[in-house]
Amino acid sequence: MAIKINSSPVRLTVFLSGEIDHHNAAALRLEADEAIQTSSAKNIRFDFADVTFMDSSGIGFILGRYRLAESFGANIEVVNLSGRLYSMMRLAGLEKLVTLKTK
Repeated sequence: MAIKINSSPVRLTVFLSGEIDHHNAAALRLEADEAIQTSSAKNIRFDFADVTFMDSSGIGFILGRYRLAESFGANIEVVNLSGRLYSMMRLAGLEKLVTLKTK
């Protein structure tokens, strides 16, 4: 799993690639949380274009970042989801908390 972060005053974009599972979720959380806490952006985007696999750890990853972003008054958008990942996130109820967009 690789993570790349692009920050501007308006938007923080977190590009994810590879697999999101219980083996690498903690490292992802640390890096994303640090970027969210140091950014003044009120729009946080997680780009899943290059994510090849995700288990329930990915749902927990987004939910935890939502809670953190909410405490800073920011909103979250999850973009470039494959059909399968979009369905997983909708079934988990994330569309009630964050904006979900498919590829």
